[in-house]
Amino acid sequence: MKIHNTPTEHDIDRWGQYFSGQLSLATPNLPHDISERLRVARQLAISQRKPLVQPRLAKQAQMNHDGSLTAPADEGLNLWSILASALPLVALVVGLMAIHWVQQDSIISEIAATDSALLTDELPPAAYTDVGFAQFLKQDLGAGTTHD
Repeated sequence: MKIHNTPTEHDIDRWGQYFSGQLSLATPNLPHDISERLRVARQLAISQRKPLVQPRLAKQAQMNHDGSLTAPADEGLNLWSILASALPLVALVVGLMAIHWVQQDSIISEIAATDSALLTDELPPAAYTDVGFAQFLKQDLGAGTTHD
């Protein structure tokens, strides 16, 4: 089993101070434009440095034997976390019920339109079983025109 030693933040800071000291020793004899470019590069490097891990979070996290981090064990499920995790499920169920209601409403309105056309028209009932005539009724009812 191979163990990888990762440097700590203190080690990284120590290396950074060492390299900074070595670079500072060589800069007094450089021309002004080069020293300004180096200064800008140092400021850019400092601005891109990752923020420090907050000590509170670092103390709470636990390192496992496989190198993964886990949350503290005392952070159980409370009422708010249960409600927050159940809310998407409730929204999904309500959305599915709304979709079902809209589809049922459109099916019922189509059936009612066909029944009212059958009862008010003088056509024989066999005409309504014809596929082409059913399509004609759907187009005719969608256009909003009525026939006498």
